[in-house]
Amino acid sequence: MHAIIKTGGKQYTVEPGDEVKFEKISGQVGDIVTFDEILMASDEENIHIGTPFLADSKVTGKILCQGREKKIIVFKYKRRKGYRRKNGHRQAFSLVKIEQIDVPEQ
Repeated sequence: MHAIIKTGGKQYTVEPGDEVKFEKISGQVGDIVTFDEILMASDEENIHIGTPFLADSKVTGKILCQGREKKIIVFKYKRRKGYRRKNGHRQAFSLVKIEQIDVPEQ
């Protein structure tokens, strides 16, 4: 079974057992998180499509790690004007292991 969920303004395709990096989710390492915004879920023979989300459906996972990505450099430059700005950014993420997809028969 797999599902398409929405979290952090992005959509992810997940299956039980997957380890997925999401935008930072509040919680400690080892906490159970629940995703309620499920756009689509399917098993071997049935496909459930939400309008926009599936009712009474949820995906549960466990937070494995809270961290920050590798630094990226943001450099702004305008030629002949003497304008230069250099910034760095490290995006926070949560590594979540998907444990279960619950979709009631509709």
